[in-house]
Amino acid sequence: MAFRLILALILAMVFRSVFSGEELKINPIHPDKYTVVLGDTLWDISGKFLQHPWQWPQLWHNNPQIRDPHWIYPGDTLYFSYVNGEPRLGLSPDGNVGNPAETILEPRIRESSQQQAIKVIPTDAISQFLSSPRVVAEDDLNEAPYVLQVAGDERLIAGAGDQIYVRSILQPTGLGYTIYRKGLPYIDPDTNEILGFEAAYIGDATLKAVGDPATLTITKASQQIRPGDRLMSRTGNGLALNYFPMPPEKLIEGYIIRMLGEGGITQIGLHDIVVINKGTADGLEAGHVLNIYRNGRIVTDRLHTPDVEDIKLPDELVGVLMIFRPFERVSYALVMEAEGAIHILDRVKTP
Repeated sequence: MAFRLILALILAMVFRSVFSGEELKINPIHPDKYTVVLGDTLWDISGKFLQHPWQWPQLWHNNPQIRDPHWIYPGDTLYFSYVNGEPRLGLSPDGNVGNPAETILEPRIRESSQQQAIKVIPTDAISQFLSSPRVVAEDDLNEAPYVLQVAGDERLIAGAGDQIYVRSILQPTGLGYTIYRKGLPYIDPDTNEILGFEAAYIGDATLKAVGDPATLTITKASQQIRPGDRLMSRTGNGLALNYFPMPPEKLIEGYIIRMLGEGGITQIGLHDIVVINKGTADGLEAGHVLNIYRNGRIVTDRLHTPDVEDIKLPDELVGVLMIFRPFERVSYALVMEAEGAIHILDRVKTP
């Protein structure tokens, strides 16, 4: 079932890209060949041959016998050529050079069971943000069950192994719960509207007895748990790490409103995690890519006589990000390309 789902997603992505009418743009300084190295991603490799790396399904599709571009391994050599006027990538496994124009990309058995095919994106950079933190509406967080007391004594804080009393869990949907603490709000820079609150991860707990208060055991704690911390039922449908980058079908314009994971740092770079002020309500989905623009500076034109005039310079394209975890009104995104320093309140826009 999982294989069929992944295959369906791959095919949907390929056909969506191929028949969308978007012109395939070749990188004018592309190499004639490239040997894959450990740490490469499909995005990195595609960027060597394409101006827009998310167009990789169309380039792979030009090989009529392609199976799946995900089966590319460190040591493989890719060859770029034109066949009947169409750009094509050929592949020689493990650097074995044959006829590049006739070589096809296909799955194959590797002698080393430890060798893994390259990833689409650097998933290690986003894995910690797939389960926590979360973005919730203020009402949802305020109405969630909360820690009332540590069981057994008069302590005000608890850690892993302790039991806690929680108000109120009467109709649980499962035994696993995640403990959160209300974090900072996400604020829209245009309207000053609160788009949601960060629910900062504190720990995990298992339900022992239903009630008001209910009894739970803390199984994991990243910091001390205290009365007032909120609980949400843990869902079993973990987010997938298989992404298929593509631009949104509609025009989306927004801003980077926060950087995650690095307190106090204002400059954003390659593979940093950012929050933008657009989400599923605006049509964003996991895998959507957006361009990042640095706001053009205001300069004074003193050469214009007799008046001095302030002129806004054009916004500059400084990077590309990919949405990997959209919420209703904000989204978490990974910076895939950075051609210069990126900052909070830089604009994002459909390519």
